[in-house]
Amino acid sequence: MILIAEALLDWYARHGRHDLPWRQTRDPYRLWLAEIMLQQTQVESAKPYYDRFLQALPNWQVLAAAPQDQVLALWSGLGYYARARNAQRAAQQVVTAFGGHFPDTLEDAVTLPGVGRSTAAAVLASAYGQRQAILDANARRVLIRSHAIDADPKAAATQQWLWTLASALTPEDAHGYNQAIQDLGAMICTPRQPCCPNCPLASRCMAHAQGRSHALPVTVNRPLKPQRCAFFLLVADMEGRILLEKRPDSGIWGGLWCLPQAAPDGYEFSILCKDTLHPLEDTPAVRQFLQEAWSRRLRLDLQLVALEKEQQHVFTHFQLRFRCAHARVLDSAVADSAATLRWYRPADALAQGLPTPIRRILGNLGGGR
Repeated sequence: MILIAEALLDWYARHGRHDLPWRQTRDPYRLWLAEIMLQQTQVESAKPYYDRFLQALPNWQVLAAAPQDQVLALWSGLGYYARARNAQRAAQQVVTAFGGHFPDTLEDAVTLPGVGRSTAAAVLASAYGQRQAILDANARRVLIRSHAIDADPKAAATQQWLWTLASALTPEDAHGYNQAIQDLGAMICTPRQPCCPNCPLASRCMAHAQGRSHALPVTVNRPLKPQRCAFFLLVADMEGRILLEKRPDSGIWGGLWCLPQAAPDGYEFSILCKDTLHPLEDTPAVRQFLQEAWSRRLRLDLQLVALEKEQQHVFTHFQLRFRCAHARVLDSAVADSAATLRWYRPADALAQGLPTPIRRILGNLGGGR
Protein backbone atom coordinates (compact mmCIF):
# COMPACT_ATOMS: atom_id res chain seq x y z
CA MET A 1 0.00 0.00 0.00
CA ILE A 2 1.41 3.36 -1.08
CA LEU A 3 0.73 6.27 1.26
CA ILE A 4 -0.50 9.22 -0.78
CA ALA A 5 -2.50 11.49 1.55
CA GLU A 6 0.25 13.95 2.50
CA ALA A 7 1.36 14.55 -1.08
CA LEU A 8 -2.23 14.85 -2.27
CA LEU A 9 -3.22 17.35 0.40
CA ASP A 10 -0.14 19.49 -0.26
CA TRP A 11 -0.88 19.51 -4.00
CA TYR A 12 -4.55 20.28 -3.41
CA ALA A 13 -3.75 23.25 -1.20
CA ARG A 14 -1.86 24.83 -4.09
CA HIS A 15 -3.71 23.60 -7.18
CA GLY A 16 -7.17 22.37 -6.17
CA ARG A 17 -10.44 23.68 -7.55
CA HIS A 18 -11.33 25.64 -4.42
CA ASP A 19 -13.64 27.98 -6.34
CA LEU A 20 -16.26 25.34 -7.19
CA PRO A 21 -19.60 26.45 -5.71
CA TRP A 22 -20.07 23.29 -3.65
CA ARG A 23 -16.60 23.76 -2.17
CA GLN A 24 -17.81 26.95 -0.46
CA THR A 25 -20.20 25.19 1.91
CA ARG A 26 -20.55 22.49 4.55
CA ASP A 27 -24.35 22.44 4.18
CA PRO A 28 -25.37 18.78 3.73
CA TYR A 29 -28.16 19.67 1.28
CA ARG A 30 -25.86 21.59 -1.05
CA LEU A 31 -23.12 18.99 -0.79
CA TRP A 32 -25.56 16.15 -1.45
CA LEU A 33 -27.05 17.96 -4.46
CA ALA A 34 -23.61 18.46 -5.97
CA GLU A 35 -22.73 14.81 -5.50
CA ILE A 36 -25.96 13.71 -7.17
CA MET A 37 -25.48 16.06 -10.13
CA LEU A 38 -21.85 15.03 -10.59
CA GLN A 39 -22.83 11.39 -11.03
CA GLN A 40 -22.34 10.82 -14.78
CA THR A 41 -21.88 14.57 -15.40
CA GLN A 42 -18.80 16.75 -15.89
CA VAL A 43 -18.20 19.63 -13.48
CA GLU A 44 -18.57 22.42 -16.03
CA SER A 45 -21.85 20.97 -17.29
CA ALA A 46 -23.25 20.64 -13.77
CA LYS A 47 -22.39 24.11 -12.46
CA PRO A 48 -25.21 26.13 -14.09
CA TYR A 49 -27.77 23.47 -13.19
CA TYR A 50 -26.55 23.47 -9.60
CA ASP A 51 -26.99 27.23 -9.27
CA ARG A 52 -30.45 27.27 -10.88
CA PHE A 53 -31.65 24.31 -8.84
CA LEU A 54 -30.60 25.90 -5.56
CA GLN A 55 -32.24 29.20 -6.43
CA ALA A 56 -35.56 27.47 -7.04
CA LEU A 57 -35.33 24.65 -4.48
CA PRO A 58 -32.96 25.80 -1.73
CA ASN A 59 -33.52 23.11 0.92
CA TRP A 60 -34.88 19.67 1.70
CA GLN A 61 -38.37 20.87 2.56
CA VAL A 62 -38.87 22.91 -0.61
CA LEU A 63 -37.58 20.13 -2.85
CA ALA A 64 -39.72 17.54 -1.08
CA ALA A 65 -42.88 19.58 -1.64
CA ALA A 66 -42.16 20.79 -5.19
CA PRO A 67 -44.22 19.58 -8.17
CA GLN A 68 -42.35 16.85 -10.00
CA ASP A 69 -42.69 18.79 -13.26
CA GLN A 70 -40.72 21.65 -11.72
CA VAL A 71 -37.95 19.33 -10.52
CA LEU A 72 -37.65 17.68 -13.93
CA ALA A 73 -37.74 21.02 -15.74
CA LEU A 74 -34.83 22.26 -13.63
CA TRP A 75 -32.97 19.04 -14.44
CA SER A 76 -33.88 19.03 -18.13
CA GLY A 77 -30.76 18.69 -20.28
CA LEU A 78 -28.62 17.22 -17.51
CA GLY A 79 -29.61 13.67 -18.42
CA TYR A 80 -29.99 10.51 -16.34
CA TYR A 81 -33.36 11.71 -15.09
CA ALA A 82 -33.73 8.95 -12.53
CA ARG A 83 -31.31 11.09 -10.52
CA ALA A 84 -33.86 13.91 -10.38
CA ARG A 85 -36.74 11.64 -9.41
CA ASN A 86 -34.58 9.95 -6.78
CA ALA A 87 -33.39 13.33 -5.51
CA GLN A 88 -36.95 14.38 -4.74
CA ARG A 89 -37.72 11.04 -3.14
CA ALA A 90 -34.57 11.36 -1.04
CA ALA A 91 -35.58 14.84 0.09
CA GLN A 92 -38.99 13.53 1.08
CA GLN A 93 -37.35 10.74 3.07
CA VAL A 94 -34.98 13.18 4.79
CA VAL A 95 -37.98 15.28 5.83
CA THR A 96 -40.21 12.43 6.97
CA ALA A 97 -37.70 9.94 8.38
CA PHE A 98 -34.77 12.09 9.51
CA GLY A 99 -36.38 15.31 10.72
CA GLY A 100 -35.16 17.40 7.80
CA HIS A 101 -31.47 16.58 8.36
CA PHE A 102 -29.19 14.45 6.24
CA PRO A 103 -28.59 11.26 8.26
CA ASP A 104 -25.28 11.21 10.11
CA THR A 105 -24.38 7.54 9.68
CA LEU A 106 -23.31 5.71 6.55
CA GLU A 107 -25.86 2.98 7.22
CA ASP A 108 -28.76 5.47 7.23
CA ALA A 109 -27.41 7.67 4.43
CA VAL A 110 -27.27 4.84 1.88
CA THR A 111 -30.98 4.15 2.45
CA LEU A 112 -31.79 7.39 0.62
CA PRO A 113 -32.86 6.87 -3.01
CA GLY A 114 -29.98 7.49 -5.41
CA VAL A 115 -27.36 7.63 -2.64
CA GLY A 116 -24.67 4.97 -2.85
CA ARG A 117 -21.74 4.35 -0.56
CA SER A 118 -19.38 6.86 -2.20
CA THR A 119 -21.97 9.63 -2.41
CA ALA A 120 -22.98 9.13 1.21
CA ALA A 121 -19.35 9.08 2.34
CA ALA A 122 -18.55 12.32 0.49
CA VAL A 123 -21.40 14.15 2.20
CA LEU A 124 -20.63 12.73 5.64
CA ALA A 125 -16.95 13.64 5.35
CA SER A 126 -17.57 17.21 4.22
CA ALA A 127 -20.71 18.05 6.18
CA TYR A 128 -19.99 16.27 9.45
CA GLY A 129 -16.19 15.90 9.42
CA GLN A 130 -16.31 12.11 9.48
CA ARG A 131 -13.45 9.92 8.27
CA GLN A 132 -15.25 8.38 5.30
CA ALA A 133 -13.58 7.07 2.15
CA ILE A 134 -14.96 7.72 -1.32
CA LEU A 135 -14.55 5.73 -4.52
CA ASP A 136 -15.90 7.77 -7.41
CA ALA A 137 -14.48 7.36 -10.93
CA ASN A 138 -11.63 9.82 -10.31
CA ALA A 139 -10.56 8.31 -6.99
CA ARG A 140 -10.80 4.81 -8.42
CA ARG A 141 -8.52 5.71 -11.35
CA VAL A 142 -5.89 7.29 -9.06
CA LEU A 143 -5.81 4.20 -6.84
CA ILE A 144 -5.66 1.80 -9.78
CA ARG A 145 -2.71 3.61 -11.34
CA SER A 146 -0.81 4.37 -8.15
CA HIS A 147 -1.01 0.69 -7.15
CA ALA A 148 -0.80 -0.74 -10.70
CA ILE A 149 -3.98 -2.78 -10.27
CA ASP A 150 -4.15 -4.84 -13.45
CA ALA A 151 -7.70 -6.15 -13.24
CA ASP A 152 -11.17 -5.37 -14.54
CA PRO A 153 -12.12 -2.24 -12.56
CA LYS A 154 -15.78 -3.22 -12.62
CA ALA A 155 -15.26 -6.74 -11.27
CA ALA A 156 -16.60 -7.33 -7.77
CA ALA A 157 -13.24 -8.51 -6.43
CA THR A 158 -11.50 -5.42 -7.80
CA GLN A 159 -14.13 -3.16 -6.30
CA GLN A 160 -13.72 -4.84 -2.91
CA TRP A 161 -9.96 -4.40 -3.01
CA LEU A 162 -10.28 -0.74 -4.07
CA TRP A 163 -12.65 -0.03 -1.18
CA THR A 164 -10.18 -1.64 1.21
CA LEU A 165 -7.41 0.56 -0.19
CA ALA A 166 -9.54 3.71 -0.11
CA SER A 167 -10.55 3.12 3.50
CA ALA A 168 -6.98 2.47 4.61
CA LEU A 169 -5.52 5.48 2.77
CA THR A 170 -8.11 8.07 3.80
CA PRO A 171 -6.77 10.24 6.65
CA GLU A 172 -8.66 11.95 9.45
CA ASP A 173 -9.01 15.01 7.19
CA ALA A 174 -11.23 13.07 4.85
CA HIS A 175 -12.98 16.23 3.66
CA GLY A 176 -9.81 17.69 2.17
CA TYR A 177 -8.38 14.35 1.05
CA ASN A 178 -11.55 13.35 -0.81
CA GLN A 179 -11.60 16.63 -2.69
CA ALA A 180 -7.88 16.29 -3.43
CA ILE A 181 -8.12 12.82 -4.94
CA GLN A 182 -11.16 13.85 -6.98
CA ASP A 183 -9.31 16.87 -8.35
CA LEU A 184 -6.17 14.90 -9.12
CA GLY A 185 -8.22 12.42 -11.14
CA ALA A 186 -10.07 15.19 -12.95
CA MET A 187 -7.09 17.46 -13.63
CA ILE A 188 -3.93 15.31 -13.79
CA CYS A 189 -4.65 11.58 -13.63
CA THR A 190 -7.20 11.83 -16.43
CA PRO A 191 -8.73 8.86 -18.27
CA ARG A 192 -6.73 9.61 -21.41
CA GLN A 193 -3.34 11.30 -21.63
CA PRO A 194 -2.59 11.59 -17.92
CA CYS A 195 -0.16 14.42 -17.17
CA CYS A 196 2.34 12.35 -15.16
CA PRO A 197 5.13 15.00 -15.09
CA ASN A 198 2.81 17.30 -13.09
CA CYS A 199 1.50 14.61 -10.75
CA PRO A 200 2.45 14.83 -7.07
CA LEU A 201 2.33 11.04 -6.89
CA ALA A 202 4.62 10.38 -9.86
CA SER A 203 7.59 9.37 -7.69
CA ARG A 204 5.57 6.72 -5.90
CA CYS A 205 3.12 5.66 -8.65
CA MET A 206 3.65 2.03 -9.67
CA ALA A 207 1.96 2.44 -13.07
CA HIS A 208 4.23 5.40 -13.87
CA ALA A 209 7.32 3.45 -12.78
CA GLN A 210 6.28 0.63 -15.09
CA GLY A 211 5.50 2.97 -17.98
CA ARG A 212 1.88 1.81 -17.93
CA SER A 213 -0.08 4.89 -16.88
CA HIS A 214 -1.83 5.03 -20.26
CA ALA A 215 -2.68 1.33 -20.09
CA LEU A 216 -4.49 1.48 -16.75
CA PRO A 217 -7.25 1.08 -15.80
CA VAL A 218 -7.48 -1.94 -18.10
CA THR A 219 -10.12 -1.80 -20.79
CA VAL A 220 -12.41 -4.80 -20.91
CA ASN A 221 -14.27 -5.39 -24.14
CA ARG A 222 -17.96 -4.95 -23.49
CA PRO A 223 -20.79 -6.14 -25.74
CA LEU A 224 -21.95 -3.63 -28.31
CA LYS A 225 -24.89 -1.56 -27.13
CA PRO A 226 -28.20 -2.82 -28.46
CA GLN A 227 -30.11 -0.49 -30.73
CA ARG A 228 -33.69 0.63 -30.43
CA CYS A 229 -35.68 2.74 -32.82
CA ALA A 230 -38.58 5.15 -32.53
CA PHE A 231 -40.69 7.68 -34.40
CA PHE A 232 -41.74 10.90 -32.67
CA LEU A 233 -44.62 13.16 -33.69
CA LEU A 234 -44.30 16.93 -33.89
CA VAL A 235 -47.82 18.21 -34.48
CA ALA A 236 -49.17 21.74 -34.13
CA ASP A 237 -52.81 22.77 -33.79
CA MET A 238 -54.54 25.71 -35.44
CA GLU A 239 -53.12 28.07 -32.80
CA GLY A 240 -49.55 26.88 -33.30
CA ARG A 241 -49.44 24.91 -30.06
CA ILE A 242 -47.43 21.69 -29.85
CA LEU A 243 -48.75 18.46 -28.40
CA LEU A 244 -46.64 16.88 -25.67
CA GLU A 245 -47.19 13.62 -23.83
CA LYS A 246 -46.07 12.93 -20.27
CA ARG A 247 -44.14 9.70 -19.94
CA PRO A 248 -44.74 7.20 -17.12
CA ASP A 249 -42.73 7.84 -13.95
CA SER A 250 -40.73 4.66 -14.39
CA GLY A 251 -38.46 3.77 -17.29
CA ILE A 252 -36.50 5.87 -19.76
CA TRP A 253 -37.27 9.59 -19.50
CA GLY A 254 -39.67 8.82 -16.64
CA GLY A 255 -41.93 11.76 -15.75
CA LEU A 256 -40.68 13.97 -18.59
CA TRP A 257 -42.78 15.59 -21.28
CA CYS A 258 -42.06 14.14 -24.70
CA LEU A 259 -43.33 14.27 -28.25
CA PRO A 260 -45.86 11.45 -28.78
CA GLN A 261 -44.10 8.27 -29.79
CA ALA A 262 -45.30 5.45 -32.01
CA ALA A 263 -45.98 2.47 -29.76
CA PRO A 264 -42.73 0.49 -29.97
CA ASP A 265 -44.20 -2.86 -28.92
CA GLY A 266 -47.01 -3.14 -31.44
CA TYR A 267 -46.87 -5.62 -34.31
CA GLU A 268 -47.04 -2.97 -37.02
CA PHE A 269 -44.29 -0.92 -35.42
CA SER A 270 -42.05 -3.98 -35.23
CA ILE A 271 -42.32 -4.20 -39.00
CA LEU A 272 -41.16 -0.60 -39.35
CA CYS A 273 -38.16 -1.35 -37.12
CA LYS A 274 -37.63 -4.95 -38.12
CA ASP A 275 -33.92 -4.45 -38.76
CA THR A 276 -32.09 -1.96 -36.54
CA LEU A 277 -28.96 -2.32 -38.66
CA HIS A 278 -30.58 -0.44 -41.53
CA PRO A 279 -31.87 3.17 -41.66
CA LEU A 280 -35.43 3.85 -40.58
CA GLU A 281 -37.37 4.10 -43.81
CA ASP A 282 -39.32 7.03 -45.21
CA THR A 283 -41.82 5.49 -47.63
CA PRO A 284 -45.48 6.18 -48.38
CA ALA A 285 -46.40 3.02 -46.47
CA VAL A 286 -44.42 4.11 -43.40
CA ARG A 287 -45.99 7.57 -43.47
CA GLN A 288 -49.47 6.13 -43.89
CA PHE A 289 -49.02 3.76 -40.95
CA LEU A 290 -47.68 6.50 -38.67
CA GLN A 291 -50.44 8.93 -39.64
CA GLU A 292 -53.18 6.37 -38.98
CA ALA A 293 -51.63 5.07 -35.77
CA TRP A 294 -51.23 8.53 -34.22
CA SER A 295 -54.64 9.75 -35.45
CA ARG A 296 -56.28 6.76 -33.83
CA ARG A 297 -54.36 6.93 -30.55
CA LEU A 298 -54.52 10.70 -30.10
CA ARG A 299 -58.05 11.09 -31.53
CA LEU A 300 -56.90 13.80 -33.95
CA ASP A 301 -57.40 14.20 -37.70
CA LEU A 302 -53.74 14.40 -38.72
CA GLN A 303 -51.89 14.83 -41.97
CA LEU A 304 -48.23 13.84 -41.86
CA VAL A 305 -46.23 16.23 -44.01
CA ALA A 306 -42.55 15.36 -43.48
CA LEU A 307 -40.10 13.01 -41.82
CA GLU A 308 -36.84 14.42 -40.55
CA LYS A 309 -33.63 12.56 -41.26
CA GLU A 310 -32.63 9.82 -38.86
CA GLN A 311 -30.89 10.89 -35.64
CA GLN A 312 -29.23 9.05 -32.77
CA HIS A 313 -29.11 9.41 -29.01
CA VAL A 314 -26.83 7.26 -26.86
CA PHE A 315 -27.95 5.97 -23.48
CA THR A 316 -25.84 4.08 -20.97
CA HIS A 317 -27.16 0.68 -22.01
CA PHE A 318 -28.47 1.17 -25.55
CA GLN A 319 -28.50 3.46 -28.56
CA LEU A 320 -31.72 5.05 -29.77
CA ARG A 321 -32.22 5.74 -33.46
CA PHE A 322 -35.20 7.91 -34.27
CA ARG A 323 -36.98 10.07 -36.81
CA CYS A 324 -39.32 12.95 -36.13
CA ALA A 325 -42.55 13.12 -38.11
CA HIS A 326 -44.06 16.57 -38.72
CA ALA A 327 -47.83 16.74 -39.02
CA ARG A 328 -50.68 19.23 -38.98
CA VAL A 329 -54.20 19.00 -37.61
CA LEU A 330 -56.78 19.14 -40.37
CA ASP A 331 -59.56 20.58 -38.22
CA SER A 332 -59.95 21.99 -34.73
CA ALA A 333 -57.80 20.02 -32.34
CA VAL A 334 -59.47 18.11 -29.56
CA ALA A 335 -58.78 19.61 -26.15
CA ASP A 336 -56.33 17.78 -23.93
CA SER A 337 -57.87 14.32 -24.17
CA ALA A 338 -56.00 12.73 -21.29
CA ALA A 339 -54.06 13.72 -18.22
CA THR A 340 -50.89 12.76 -20.06
CA LEU A 341 -51.53 14.91 -23.14
CA ARG A 342 -51.21 18.68 -23.24
CA TRP A 343 -50.90 21.44 -25.84
CA TYR A 344 -48.10 23.96 -25.28
CA ARG A 345 -46.95 27.13 -26.92
CA PRO A 346 -43.43 26.41 -28.27
CA ALA A 347 -41.76 28.67 -25.70
CA ASP A 348 -43.75 27.06 -22.90
CA ALA A 349 -42.90 23.60 -24.21
CA LEU A 350 -39.20 24.38 -23.98
CA ALA A 351 -39.69 25.40 -20.33
CA GLN A 352 -40.86 21.89 -19.41
CA GLY A 353 -38.76 18.91 -18.39
CA LEU A 354 -37.85 17.48 -21.80
CA PRO A 355 -35.50 14.71 -22.93
CA THR A 356 -32.43 16.10 -24.67
CA PRO A 357 -33.35 14.84 -28.18
CA ILE A 358 -36.84 16.33 -27.88
CA ARG A 359 -35.43 19.65 -26.68
CA ARG A 360 -33.12 19.64 -29.69
CA ILE A 361 -36.04 19.01 -32.07
CA LEU A 362 -38.17 21.78 -30.55
CA GLY A 363 -35.24 24.18 -30.51
CA ASN A 364 -34.97 23.84 -34.27
CA LEU A 365 -38.61 24.20 -35.25
CA GLY A 366 -39.14 24.71 -38.93
CA GLY A 367 -35.96 23.00 -40.05
CA GLY A 368 -37.62 19.70 -40.93
CA ARG A 369 -40.89 20.91 -42.38
